[in-house]
Amino acid sequence: MKKTYIHIIAFIISILSFTSCEVANQLVADYESSETSNLRESEVIQGLKRALNIGADMAVSDLSKPDAFYSNAAYKILLPKEAQFITDNKNNPLLQAVGVDKMINDVEISMNKAAEKAVNQAKPIFVNAITNMSIQDAFGILNGSDTAASNYLRRSTYQQLYAQFKPEISKTLNQPIYKGVSTNYAWSNLTSAYNGVANFVPSWNHIDTNLDNYVTNKALQALFEEIKNEEKKIRKDPAARVEDILKKVFK
Repeated sequence: MKKTYIHIIAFIISILSFTSCEVANQLVADYESSETSNLRESEVIQGLKRALNIGADMAVSDLSKPDAFYSNAAYKILLPKEAQFITDNKNNPLLQAVGVDKMINDVEISMNKAAEKAVNQAKPIFVNAITNMSIQDAFGILNGSDTAASNYLRRSTYQQLYAQFKPEISKTLNQPIYKGVSTNYAWSNLTSAYNGVANFVPSWNHIDTNLDNYVTNKALQALFEEIKNEEKKIRKDPAARVEDILKKVFK
């Protein structure tokens, strides 16, 4: 995008912040009608909304596929850090005797499936945030970093997504989604077995972690990371600009 256009945008944004709506709207109208204008404000907003929609749709679609979390090293949900001690010491004869390897595997697979099932809850929340994007938001995203759009979505939707995800994940964690056993049941088996052994090893701390918050946060972290990846593609790779409006805005 030409530097002149960026300077004009910055000027308009400053005016929007300090003058009446009537004056600001007139300035925008004058700019749009000028012979030097290459892009209309409406085109910029349309292009950014399409980019956000495409990025969010792709992220949700990719992460809701079977084993999208478990098979991806970047997003795979491992045991909580409080339980990392179990993984680090899983070869201990006492833990091997209670079948710790299978228990860890059951918990990790089912946690990842719970996150996978919750991801589809994000679509309507993203659509609402994108629909309500302001002019200032749009131009800030356009001239921002490679992840400015993703950061906007995170700011606008994280709390609502958390509130929507957590009940779904809690429900899923209590469903027998892997080998007829629920995540929480598998987790209870693992921690109970470990805590039973820890009773005889003074240096081992007991573990009593609730998985609901942990898995919810991990699912959202993966979702926004995936949206960032999609945004970077659209900004940097012409081949990712699959619609004319994207080609026009992201030059």
